Amino acid sequence: MVLAVCPGSFDPFTLGHLDVVRRARRLADEVVVLVAHNAAKRPLLDVATRVALIEDAVADVPGVRVAASDGLLADELRALGASVVVKGLRGGADFDAELPMAVMNRHLSGVETAFVVGDPALSHVASSLVKDVARHGGRIDDLVTPAVAAAVRAALAVPSPSARPEGSPA
Repeated sequence: MVLAVCPGSFDPFTLGHLDVVRRARRLADEVVVLVAHNAAKRPLLDVATRVALIEDAVADVPGVRVAASDGLLADELRALGASVVVKGLRGGADFDAELPMAVMNRHLSGVETAFVVGDPALSHVASSLVKDVARHGGRIDDLVTPAVAAAVRAALAVPSPSARPEGSPA
């Protein structure tokens, strides 16, 4: 059995992430979306909320489950019995950031990383940009699932763009 792990902070989980998870599932018998704590980032959404939102987003994808971790990915890979790590790439900058992590994870765990090229239609979608657009009252509904959009707006205490009075700035 091939078990793929798709790790990330997923703050928030975007349609780009969902695309990578769906494609990872075509490559593996089972996929674990591993919500990781990143000490270098200050998350908008807590881990439990991110896990619940991802579970909702992947509910229609058989063979996908969601877990959380605050430890070393290499340790989680061994504990899960992972065959491969699957990461999505939007462009060269993503590759530059992901390559050292892939090499380190292989060094520590023996597990290889497979990169899948993200859907070009979603190449502009990044969690940080989703938060920035939402923070300024912009529409994020075509970048994330409806539940994620609502959670992000609630966490930022901003109304839905459709809830604004007509003529108010977007």
